[in-house]
Amino acid sequence: MVAIIDYGMGNVASMEKALRFLKIESKITRDHSIIDESDAIILPGVGSFEQGMENLKNLQLIDLLNDQILNKKKKFLGVCLGMQLVMEKGFEPNECKGLGWIKGEVVKMTPENLSIPHLGWNNIEIKKDQVLFNDIESLDYYFIHSYKVVPENKESIVATVDYGQEITASMRFENIFTTQFHPEKSQDSGLKLLKNYLG
Repeated sequence: MVAIIDYGMGNVASMEKALRFLKIESKITRDHSIIDESDAIILPGVGSFEQGMENLKNLQLIDLLNDQILNKKKKFLGVCLGMQLVMEKGFEPNECKGLGWIKGEVVKMTPENLSIPHLGWNNIEIKKDQVLFNDIESLDYYFIHSYKVVPENKESIVATVDYGQEITASMRFENIFTTQFHPEKSQDSGLKLLKNYLG
């Protein structure tokens, strides 16, 4: 069973719907016992880094997630804000400590002559872990974000996207896989990626 973490930052229903379509059992939850019994964990979300961390703290989920991911090594998927929160710190809207699972930070995007947020469909470029994108014909994914992840170790970057500058679109480190784009909103390409990772 996949636990979809409900921490008040939205984007949970569309993820559950996508997994239901793929016949992958999942539950939207903030219940510690259900999360502990899960086989894999998804941290979705949209909104500010600071608010996301505050919500996780208020729900007493930080220590639990640290144990599940770092100690028990459960399969983890972080999407959009969920990808950003695994970093050491972010700046939206103020400097704030993150979960710190991957070294690096989350900073505001500053593309020349392009609007913020980065909103819409863009093709990604695969850098490594090609197996996750097996049988996916189109690499066009749906993005909506104003901040970008800058990992300290570039070896963790799975894919990038060009939006006036090269931006990290996906990362993988041990049992942690993250996407800045929304696979649950990216039609067949996103569904196949979810299936490849969680199926």
